Amino acid sequence: MGVTAGLATLGLGTLGQVPPPARPLVRPGAVPAGIVHLGVGAFHRAHQAVYTEEALAKAGGDWGIVAVAPRSTDVVERLDAQDLLFSVVTLSGEGTQARVVGSLAGVRHAPSDPDAVVALLADPAIRVVTLTVTEKGYRLDPATGALRRDEAVVGDLTTDRPPRTIPGLLVRGLLARARAGTGPIAVVSCDNLPDNGRRLGNLVRQALDLVRGADRGWVAQNVTFPSTTVDRIVPATTAETLAQARTALGVVDHVAVGAEPYRQWVIEDAFPGGRPAWDVAGAVLTGDVAPWERLKLRALNGVHSALAYLGALAGCETIADALDLPGMREVLGRFLAEDIATSLVPPPGVTVDEYGESVLERFANPGIRHRTLQVAMDGSQKLPQRVLHTMLDRRAAGAEPRWAALVVAAWMRFVAGRTDDGRPLPLDDPLADPIRTALARRAATPADTVDALFGLRSVFPAEFAEDPVVRRLVADWLAVLTRHGVSGVLR
Repeated sequence: MGVTAGLATLGLGTLGQVPPPARPLVRPGAVPAGIVHLGVGAFHRAHQAVYTEEALAKAGGDWGIVAVAPRSTDVVERLDAQDLLFSVVTLSGEGTQARVVGSLAGVRHAPSDPDAVVALLADPAIRVVTLTVTEKGYRLDPATGALRRDEAVVGDLTTDRPPRTIPGLLVRGLLARARAGTGPIAVVSCDNLPDNGRRLGNLVRQALDLVRGADRGWVAQNVTFPSTTVDRIVPATTAETLAQARTALGVVDHVAVGAEPYRQWVIEDAFPGGRPAWDVAGAVLTGDVAPWERLKLRALNGVHSALAYLGALAGCETIADALDLPGMREVLGRFLAEDIATSLVPPPGVTVDEYGESVLERFANPGIRHRTLQVAMDGSQKLPQRVLHTMLDRRAAGAEPRWAALVVAAWMRFVAGRTDDGRPLPLDDPLADPIRTALARRAATPADTVDALFGLRSVFPAEFAEDPVVRRLVADWLAVLTRHGVSGVLR
């Protein structure tokens, strides 16, 4: 048991010091494992682990989670030292609350013992695998979206060496399961990607093509890839987050995470081996995730990106700061009403206006210090789903997506690398080199910049890039941003 500033460290032996309302709903180790989760980051701990614990508390079941870290040992070691306990600090303008979560049944570090992870995936007790590993963890080619057949992936799947990549671990685990005949399983992507279940299924099938003698028939008949939509703002843990947890709990939690009060999980109900009763914890189980996905990607993520790029250009550190810029709410309101709401059919019982207003209120939460630069990273991967699809649907209807074009222009200004007052901006993007090359070749005027960047076909499809109305709208906004900055645009 560790001690910090006179306080004991969170663990089974110190739960008695935690206020009763903040104690876990289930005790680690008391619930057998039924889920393997690949990725042990903050979002999983603040989202799926919370839903699962509440489902266990209300409906029971052997659905404890074994969390597998694909890279760093840090979180694994800290969770081990805390008897698998961690807390979620709920951040809002009305103060903070914290609660310890006890849904973990174990933790593993994949690079240290990948064969043990493969064996775990083949264990008949495990009937659900969930993942939060992002595009980089899946090892997708940013230009094509297909599985990158690099030496690491190919070696994982074609040699006897222990697998090191997520595709290698997953496919080797499924094939070990097929050989052992241990029953069906659902593999569930919880990443913020469109059509994430289909994408993950395609990745697995591409990986199976590399494995000689792979039992593709068993996988096709026994493995499902449900799509999901996940939503909760979980900013990076800071020293302030840890201090808030310490104050609320009366003990030290070295792996506390902070999150907004809101959360949502929409899940395609396709689980051949069973699942936790996530619905009793507030998740939406449905046969069609697509309407929820489109609404979130366009009305939440699209607005988030707009705030990130416009805010970063204006020198705002956080999303809440960006939303406070004079005129920003009005511009985003028009983006939601004129472009987004007219580009989609929302889920039954939901209106885009009400959803959009709730989004803006969430982004205004002063307790969530979500950095604009964090949201702005990997923009070449995010723009198509968050903004370009809105524009394409509006153009198909014969309309001019004026406000969505502003977001694309703001991204172009952002990747040029300078704020409105001349300070440098980082370019953290899988296509950073092609972007810089395109800008270096021809970016003398706003129209030149549009020509150069629209040439990146992995970001801007031909039907988009060759549309003269789209080109005009983006170039016009880019000219205004270049001449007057974000404050001028918002005025």
